[in-house]
Amino acid sequence: MAAGTAEIREDTAPEKTRTRLLTTALRLFTEHGVEGTSLQMIADALGVTKAAVYYHFKTKDEIAEAVAEPGMRELAALVQEGLKVRRRGAQIDFVLEGFVDLVVRHRSLVALFSSDPGIARALERGFHTSVDMKEGLITLFVGEDPDVSGVITAHVLLTGLALTGGAPTLADLDDETLRASLLEVGRKLLGRRARRIC
Repeated sequence: MAAGTAEIREDTAPEKTRTRLLTTALRLFTEHGVEGTSLQMIADALGVTKAAVYYHFKTKDEIAEAVAEPGMRELAALVQEGLKVRRRGAQIDFVLEGFVDLVVRHRSLVALFSSDPGIARALERGFHTSVDMKEGLITLFVGEDPDVSGVITAHVLLTGLALTGGAPTLADLDDETLRASLLEVGRKLLGRRARRIC
């Protein structure tokens, strides 16, 4: 076990090793689900012992939270930056483009989040602000006091863009085509509402 720990520590830098570990975990989570992926499977895929994985993370839940963290951090930053944009039309465009970029950049994670309850639980545990972020996005899209139609439109938009962006059937679609198509659909969904509230 000590040899495996030394092996993973010697891999140039701990941060590079951690990145490799998280990339491998995301791939395995995507293939087998969070519940279906063991720490031993992650260690085997990296070519190290389980003790080497423990050097970086004590539990699989910690790994799942760390896998989700970059996307959640970017989402929080998008909401904060969106709140600074004063003109409604510009605010809607900024947030729509930012959300679509985030979905495309984190396609594997979005697909996992959409289909795996294990990653959803990790998000709940690790990111207590995720509900606030979703509410913040809805407010940015449809304003402070939206009617029921506006709230439904925002939910359809967020869920639809995320589910479509992470859809396994679109995994071979290049990023630019996916991005352009998601933006086109998002603008159509928000188009009438965006003109009305600008």
